[in-house]
Amino acid sequence: MKEEYRWKMVAALGLIALSLALYTLHFLLFHDAQHILIYSLGDLAFVPIEILVVTLIIDQMLESRERQRRLEKLNMVIGIFFSRFGTPVLGTLSRADPKIDTLRAALADTGEWQMNVASPAFGGFASHECNVAIERIDLVSLRDLLVSQEDFLLRLVENPMVFEHETFTNLILAVDHLTEELKARGDLASLPKTDRKHLSGDMQRVYSHLVPEWIKYMEYLRTHYPYLFSLALRRNPFDEKAEVVLR
Repeated sequence: MKEEYRWKMVAALGLIALSLALYTLHFLLFHDAQHILIYSLGDLAFVPIEILVVTLIIDQMLESRERQRRLEKLNMVIGIFFSRFGTPVLGTLSRADPKIDTLRAALADTGEWQMNVASPAFGGFASHECNVAIERIDLVSLRDLLVSQEDFLLRLVENPMVFEHETFTNLILAVDHLTEELKARGDLASLPKTDRKHLSGDMQRVYSHLVPEWIKYMEYLRTHYPYLFSLALRRNPFDEKAEVVLR
C-alpha cells in the first residue's frame, strides 16, 4: 500500500474507533441505547445534505475563487510576454502580412477599441487569413530577437500555470519551434525557395496564434487595467500612427 493511502486508512480507522469509543462511553454512563440510536440516525440522515453543502457549494465557491486567482496570475505572465517579446514579434509579422489592411481596420481604430473591443476585433480576425510574405521580413533580425528571449521563454515554460491556458501554450510552442528553425540555419540570405516556404509556414503559425492572444489580452487590460490598456494602445502593432509619446 502506498504511503499516501496508508495514512488516510489509519486516520479513517482511528476516527471510527474514536466514535465507537465515545458511543460506548455514553451508553455506560447513561444506559440509554434509544437516545444513541435516535441521534445517530438523525446525524446520518443529515450527511447527504452536509455533503451537498460542503462539496457542491462551498467547494465550488473556493475552487472558483482559486481559479480566478490563477487566471489573474496567468494574465500577468501573458502581459509580461507581450511587453517584452510578443508585441515586437507581432509587429514584425503583421507588417509582412499581404492583406493586413483587413485586420488593421478592426485593430487600429482606438475609438472602436474603447467602445467595444471584443466585437470589431474578433470580427475582423475571424474573417482574416493570417499570411506572412517572408520576403518582407529581415530573417536575421527576427532570429536575433527570438534568440535574445530564449531564457525568458524557458522561464515561461517552467511556470506550471502556463499549461492551464491551452491556446497560450500552443503559442509558446510555435514560437519555440520557429526559434529553433532559424537557429539551425547559418546563412539566412541564401535559402532555397522551398526552405523559405517552410519557414513562412512556421511564421504563419506563430502569427495566427499571436493575434487572438493579443486581442484577448487587450480586452483584459481594457476591463481591469485601463492605464495599462492606454500604453498598449500607444504601442499597437496594427496602428501605423501609434506612438508612445502623448501629443
